[in-house]
Amino acid sequence: MQSLSMAKPKTYVILSSLFFFLEMAMAKRIPTTLDGPFKPVTRRFDRSLRQGSDDLPMDHPRLTKRVPTNFPEQIALAISSPSSMWVSWVTGDARIGSNVTALDPSKIASEVWYGEESGRYTFVERGVSMVYSQLYPFKGLLNYTSAIIHHVKLQGLDARKRYYYRCGDSSLKAMSDERTFETMPPSGPTMYPHRIAVVGDLGLTGNTTTTIDHLARNDPSMILMVGDMSYANQYLTTGGKGAPCYSCSFPDAPIRETYQPRWDGWGRFMEPLVSRVPMMVIEGNHEIEPQVDGITFQSYLTRFAVPSEECGSGSNFYYSFDAGGVHFIMLGAYVDYNQTGAQYSWLRRDLLKVDRVVTPWLVAAWHPPWYNSYSSHYQEFECMRQEMEALLYHHGVDIVFSGHVHAYERMNRVYNYTLNPCGPVYITVGDGGNIERIDIDHADDPGKCPSKSDNTPEFGGVCHLNFSSGPAKGKFCWDEQPEWSAFRESSFGHGILEVINSTHALWTWHRNQDLYKCNSRGDQIYIVRQPDLCMANLESIGSNSPCG
Repeated sequence: MQSLSMAKPKTYVILSSLFFFLEMAMAKRIPTTLDGPFKPVTRRFDRSLRQGSDDLPMDHPRLTKRVPTNFPEQIALAISSPSSMWVSWVTGDARIGSNVTALDPSKIASEVWYGEESGRYTFVERGVSMVYSQLYPFKGLLNYTSAIIHHVKLQGLDARKRYYYRCGDSSLKAMSDERTFETMPPSGPTMYPHRIAVVGDLGLTGNTTTTIDHLARNDPSMILMVGDMSYANQYLTTGGKGAPCYSCSFPDAPIRETYQPRWDGWGRFMEPLVSRVPMMVIEGNHEIEPQVDGITFQSYLTRFAVPSEECGSGSNFYYSFDAGGVHFIMLGAYVDYNQTGAQYSWLRRDLLKVDRVVTPWLVAAWHPPWYNSYSSHYQEFECMRQEMEALLYHHGVDIVFSGHVHAYERMNRVYNYTLNPCGPVYITVGDGGNIERIDIDHADDPGKCPSKSDNTPEFGGVCHLNFSSGPAKGKFCWDEQPEWSAFRESSFGHGILEVINSTHALWTWHRNQDLYKCNSRGDQIYIVRQPDLCMANLESIGSNSPCG
């Protein structure tokens, strides 16, 4: 049985490798990172397109509740390990008003019935349930308490196998319809997820709808969501119409309010996709959501299950997991990232445990980009880069995904603002489609260089710097597109990463307008690892190294 289950993945890897070499031999050759560093390219914003769109209303069919009170909705999956999967869902009705009373999670069970055949559920797992509140002690602001949120971990699963499941409370005869998912491949240098979708700064607009519909048609086997999900904090607690600029529309708000029912709408909107494809999330600034007594991130921490205990981080703000031959590291930019802190200490331990023979690829993700040539958020998280970049570089991180900037940008391999063949490929995909609209100005455009008092981070210090060498020596902004910026374009979209083998992966950025403009194209490149050249960096790690 084991040999049969392994035959399909091996065949897939062989066929994928053949496909790769055929692609390379074609006349219209897809470039590789070995062809770089590339001369910087900018594709200007297409003025025939709208720069943004409004949010979908709460009565939109994709946002409204369609099940009775005790039945599961907002069903979502998340990877725990190659042999385990988190199943999350919501039951009951959230409450919003001046005085709200929380629901009792003990009144309804958290069960998942599952098996290897449709309609035959030979296993059952039980989990935990909880609620959270968003409270504001200000006159006229409404308070919110969530419906009951359930998390169940399915364990002992076979890798790369399809399972069928229903979730809910069997004693109340309140079970969901049947759903299905496929587990990740086991860790190993020849086993990889089919397609990894990457998207950030999604929101709930018309553009969001196009992004998710396009992403779903690309048939991913997992999703990396690099922060800023529902944009519930673009609203007052009373709801109404969301604003592209919160401070502009609500200058007298006593606190950064949120309309938490947008989270419920977002969960319903995403359910058709994430109830069959696991989604791995990391927090963004729009998940901070401050409330009474300085409490933050309550929605993010309660709604999403992540493998924090499994990887030893103990924190939902940063964690790691394996999917086949890829080790993923999800870092938190809005908690302590200093070298004296818990996150850095965990990151160092986690990287030291990675076996690059078993998981050749090392992919990291966090919300705000370190390398960014747009005016928006320019050098905003320079402090985080200065604290952590050396550690990631010396451990040979291959690719870094971020969002935050509402545009697309792919970098040449870079380390410490210097072109370096062993630096990671940094990619910004904060263009999912949110209400704040697309970013179109570059820091090197005339008159668009932000001042050093701009782009203050919502967490951490300010470490803005002038460049000390290279074409921008002595300057805060470059006079032209930086040499580390290979390609940038202001457009909504998402990306797909297809790992071919232990050294080659195909990255494709899909623009939303590519659906209807046949002569349009996004960005595509083979990212190539050079372990013989670059893994020598590991030798420099020691007690005297900058990351030691």
